[in-house]
Amino acid sequence: MAPQIEEITGRYAHIDIEGLPHRIYWEEAGAGIPLVCLHTAGSDGRQYRAVLNDPEITRHYRVMVFDMPRHGKSSPAAGTVDDDYALTVQGYLAQIIAFCDAFELENPVAMGCSIGGRIVLHLALHHPDRFRALIGLQSSAHVDPYYDTTWLDRPDVHGGRMCGAFAHSLMAPTSPPEHVDETRWHYMQGGPGIFKGDLHFYRGAEGDIREDLGRIDTAKCPLHLLTGEYDFSCRPEDSEALAQALGIGVTIMPDMGHFPMSENPEVFLTYLRPVLERIRAG
Repeated sequence: MAPQIEEITGRYAHIDIEGLPHRIYWEEAGAGIPLVCLHTAGSDGRQYRAVLNDPEITRHYRVMVFDMPRHGKSSPAAGTVDDDYALTVQGYLAQIIAFCDAFELENPVAMGCSIGGRIVLHLALHHPDRFRALIGLQSSAHVDPYYDTTWLDRPDVHGGRMCGAFAHSLMAPTSPPEHVDETRWHYMQGGPGIFKGDLHFYRGAEGDIREDLGRIDTAKCPLHLLTGEYDFSCRPEDSEALAQALGIGVTIMPDMGHFPMSENPEVFLTYLRPVLERIRAG
């Protein structure tokens, strides 16, 4: 029996980010409007496998998913592997803009989840003219610290199992077990301290954008919000408060958790396709 081969290509690109050369891995499928997908903290681009494989989307969109430096198949910059990693707003924005510039993407759409759902707000604030539209999954303006992140990077604790267990707690009980397992497996493979370093941006003051929401003009760059209801890290009311502050709408997705594109991809696509069609209709 012949194997089923997915229409996804994966390659490496050598890209300078903040003056340092990086070897960045990305996957893509389709043609048309560039759609740059941003994965969650501590994971990698495999989370968007369903978007990459959806012919209804790839018929009109060039879906591109890159692994952030230190994540997935993207290595740290040379000489930095032992550095204490802490993701910042400036560093995160620099990665995204460098990727878009390297491929000369014209007026792309950016979609991010969790930390990606937060950084699209910073893109809307700092780079609204660079994007056709932005899509925030599990987006909130901030999150109050609610657990001890030191457990994610300790020599006496298996960090991969801790990260996988924490990710599992954020997924809906109605999500298909095979997708839940794959999502938490991605977290179990992360490098030491990477999840903790990403949460430096997500939690506390670094990524908190509440005071700047009034400076975001969604008329310059449309912003679409989709949030799963089963999520204590970004609750529906958090996304609703964000939407109210920005004067836009938000779609709450029942029976879905913090990783909608990977934990329940078939259902998620039914919410995403209409949004992409509205963006394409422009």
